[in-house]
Amino acid sequence: MFDFLKKKSKDPVELCFTTDIHCHIVPGVDDGSPDAATSADLIERMQGWGIKRIIASPHVTQNTFENDATTIEPAMALLRAELDRRGNNLEVSHSAEYRIDELFTRRLANDDLWYLPNKYLIIENAFLQEPWNLDQLVFDLQVKGIKPILAHPERYSYYYTRPERYQALHNSGLEFQINLLSLAGAYGKTEKKIAEQLIDKGLVDFIGTDLHKASHADAIDSYLRTSEARKHMDALMDVVKNDTAFIVEG
Repeated sequence: MFDFLKKKSKDPVELCFTTDIHCHIVPGVDDGSPDAATSADLIERMQGWGIKRIIASPHVTQNTFENDATTIEPAMALLRAELDRRGNNLEVSHSAEYRIDELFTRRLANDDLWYLPNKYLIIENAFLQEPWNLDQLVFDLQVKGIKPILAHPERYSYYYTRPERYQALHNSGLEFQINLLSLAGAYGKTEKKIAEQLIDKGLVDFIGTDLHKASHADAIDSYLRTSEARKHMDALMDVVKNDTAFIVEG
């Protein structure tokens, strides 16, 4: 479906979503933006792509980014102050991107989690191997009324040789969020190919930029001026839920 030459277009392609649910623009809390000024710069670039609402997703990962209210709320206050200083009233809030690990298990048990509206929750596999209890976890989350979204399934290489696992996970109720950066080829040809295959199979529910830094924004800027981006956005226009899933708070 997507096997064609990239051709530059004069104007950037319009995104098929205006709410970004996966980006790392909360300043100084993970491997994303280091400070409020950088965060505001990134947000302004996102606005240039048509983004009108941001629900940032700082990492919550054991031993590396054990973020909680004591780290996130002050950082969000700094970001809002910087946006106010610039006269920018874009709607910016946050949830989180939760690595499936022991820290997540503890916080889930205590219901100490940041949800997206309507109790959607972004979870992330480790990159070396699938969590041994993923199927049970998806079931347990659903029993609690939580709607799990798996971040960037196209980046987990252990699924590449068993693509049927994607279908099984999606059938179980685990929704998929691919990265705009994957479609832009920023991680490599394989991740891009897998993201396109997920689109072809109807397994994509959400898109996130996964924006961390200026070079990511540069990659997206370049991508959005290609005919390839137009094909991707056209294919996703009527299926992604970014702008419909969170209208009413649950």
